[in-house]
Amino acid sequence: MLTKAVRLHGKNDLRLDEFELAPLRDDEILARVVSDSICMSSHKATEQGIDHKRVPGDIAKNPVIIGHEFCGEILEVGKKWRGKFTAGSKFSIQPALNYKGSLDAPGYSYRYIGGDATHIVIPNEVMECNCLLPYEGEGYFLASLSEPMSCIVGAFHASYHTDPGVYAHKMGIVQGGCMAMLAGAGPMGIGAIDYALHCDRKPGMLVVTDIDEHRLQRAEEIYSTAEAARCGVNLKYVNTANHADALAYVRELTGKNGFDDVFVFAPVKQLVEQADSLLARDGCLNFFAGPHSASFSAALNFYNVHYASTHVVGTSGGNTDDMREALALMAQKKIRPALMITHIGGLNAVVPTTMNLPKIPGGKKLIYTNIALDLTAIDAFAQKAQTDPLFEALAQITARHAGVWSVEAEAYLLDHAPKI
Repeated sequence: MLTKAVRLHGKNDLRLDEFELAPLRDDEILARVVSDSICMSSHKATEQGIDHKRVPGDIAKNPVIIGHEFCGEILEVGKKWRGKFTAGSKFSIQPALNYKGSLDAPGYSYRYIGGDATHIVIPNEVMECNCLLPYEGEGYFLASLSEPMSCIVGAFHASYHTDPGVYAHKMGIVQGGCMAMLAGAGPMGIGAIDYALHCDRKPGMLVVTDIDEHRLQRAEEIYSTAEAARCGVNLKYVNTANHADALAYVRELTGKNGFDDVFVFAPVKQLVEQADSLLARDGCLNFFAGPHSASFSAALNFYNVHYASTHVVGTSGGNTDDMREALALMAQKKIRPALMITHIGGLNAVVPTTMNLPKIPGGKKLIYTNIALDLTAIDAFAQKAQTDPLFEALAQITARHAGVWSVEAEAYLLDHAPKI
């Protein structure tokens, strides 16, 4: 079968290619991708090429399909998996397979599977690792967002704490404790605020810092301090650029000597060191953001490690249970990851969007892989509606949904947008 896909051929060498998929084997599944949300990790893999830990060394000869936050429909099931999966079913994928200890993952390492494609072949190891997850919800895009949400869920679960004199880790954030999210008003920060307010294990105080006033204002519009209070969380937004001694100001907000949990959402040396200095006794620094450089490092106060039992944790993606939790919370309408989305586009938009992702403002960029559409901000729909009937309808639909992308908008787009 022919597919169109965005493939990585080398450092900063992304191409929209058309090629033939390998014939389906008995232990594989053929699928159509519908949606994929673009992750900063794809931008990093594009910059690093074969220097990235998940990208194989022969991509100049055997390029890999990028994209790992995707949802689609199963078209054909190989003999081995016919008792478990059926054609016509919707699916999402947990890309962190950890298959036999390998770092190989869809969207980084494979020739025939990745989110930025029209059609893919799902290899046996995805099913062997129970990483092909049925999705029975409405539409497709929410299942795409289950992967980034699973990264957030996993990070919250990976944080840990201890009791004095007890050599056992108590996993998870401190229930009712003080939490800070540094550089936390970006798309993943928005998702983390959502989860912190609506999960079963919540902080008592949550301080979200950033230096971008527009991002902070948008975060507060989405999750107000009043809504957080109704959830039992004292939420504060802080633009650290507005304070001469931002560190002291943020620390004083706790009313005690620091934070139990501090999440770092940008790989910035100064930010990591600030996070370290904000920790209370037994505080956990959760380094969420993946750095571009393998040599990234920052100073750590080892006096506090020794005498105040502070510690550091980091995760690279979630696991299958984390994704199942994210999907369940979405199904129960406890979390609203659609609020992360600020742009939509077609497969033709993937290369420029991925290459320039850090320079594009807003939140998540959602791609529909079987259509052709330039990347467009949702808040630009009304302007484009003046000359384009497609956006006239989309503007009306998103207005009915308070400016948020929706299943209704997705259905209209898939029916009316030009095919690629």
